[in-house]
Amino acid sequence: ISTFFSQLPDPAIEDQGKDYIRPILNKYAALCVRCPGYGTRTNTVVLIDSKGCVTFTERNMINADVNQWETSTYEFKLHS
Repeated sequence: ISTFFSQLPDPAIEDQGKDYIRPILNKYAALCVRCPGYGTRTNTVVLIDSKGCVTFTERNMINADVNQWETSTYEFKLHS
């Protein structure tokens, strides 16, 4: 498997259609996307420390309003 992944990304494939696809990917691959009719509505972060303690935090947009967000955080410990 490592041999397979060492060949990616394939430059020949990336070059095909790059003038068309690269601007689209750059626009929609941002950390927080805001475009007409499309955008980020949820952000999630999962942190796990060396002792198995997990912090799960999620931020959700309320009513499709970019100025209103609700954040929820859950903490728990993984079973060994």
